[in-house]
Amino acid sequence: MGGDHGPSVVVPAVVRAIQALPQNVCFLLHGEESLIRAGFAKHAEALARVEIRPAERVIAMDEKPAQALRRGKGTSMWNAVEAIRDGTAAAAVSAGNTGALMAISKLLLRMNADLERPALVTSIPTPRGVTTFLDVGANIDCDAERLVEFAIMGEAFHRAAHGVPKPTVGLLNVGSEEMKGHEEVREANRILREGKIDLDYRGFVEGDDITRGVVDVIVTDGFTGNVALKAMEGAARFINAELRSTLTSGLLPTIGAVLARSALLKFRERMNPTPAAPLLGLNGIVLKCHGGASDRDFAMAIRLAVDLARSDFSGEIERNMRRLPDALAEPAPAPVEAIATNGAPPLGATE
Repeated sequence: MGGDHGPSVVVPAVVRAIQALPQNVCFLLHGEESLIRAGFAKHAEALARVEIRPAERVIAMDEKPAQALRRGKGTSMWNAVEAIRDGTAAAAVSAGNTGALMAISKLLLRMNADLERPALVTSIPTPRGVTTFLDVGANIDCDAERLVEFAIMGEAFHRAAHGVPKPTVGLLNVGSEEMKGHEEVREANRILREGKIDLDYRGFVEGDDITRGVVDVIVTDGFTGNVALKAMEGAARFINAELRSTLTSGLLPTIGAVLARSALLKFRERMNPTPAAPLLGLNGIVLKCHGGASDRDFAMAIRLAVDLARSDFSGEIERNMRRLPDALAEPAPAPVEAIATNGAPPLGATE
């Protein structure tokens, strides 16, 4: 029940999701019971698929992760994640404090296989559909092993969320040539190129490839991913604002906008950022929704959580992680052949 708007957004989102999802999907809502029940006043029929679990305390949006771990027990966020650990929930969706959600989820659920930290993933619209993009802010510094882990997680997520049987994977770099980029990204490229992990790896991609849809999954570190994501979100807001300004600048543009309203609404929908970022790599499904998400956005996040809960993407991650130690092993050095010159014995050779 966190985020900028709390139950005033979450409850209508749950009502939307109940109307769209099968009867066997039910909901646990953690928060202040009186506020939650007030939100269902006009939707009493929806309460048949809802269980309210009171939580009088919440984690503030500006609370530090360490504080959230010390004082978070009994809050709505803690209880929602704990329900996954206890087996009473298949997934959790929160619009609350990102750092706190990550810290609590990692503490209560632990990491899948031998993964070290969760990654935040988002879906970027492209002419081919969407591209899965990660990490977008959870891990600022990443070595080659972390980048390979992200590739494994992103590929499994894309198959589960978007129904692509064999997603293609690329590494974000400053160029497509093998010698470009820093040491970590070049080493990750070597590991993925060797093919010991069952991925359809296509090599390096560049920044302008993110929205072109050249591959299904693009992997980078959290620093670069967060900067790229916010740059794209800013560009989308700028385009929407300029389009609105242009179409309301006079009588004829306004008439044209009215006539093209349905097409313009579809355009705006495509340009809007994805409302939820799953935390990949946990022993459970946790989605972080934007703090300012609308009820429609939050309902979309709920539907994604249901899709992931029905999939086997966690199992796919674990199976590929078992191959990682062999893939990380340094290749054996090539044997050095001794070459004789003019019939003389090679250096170090004995007759």
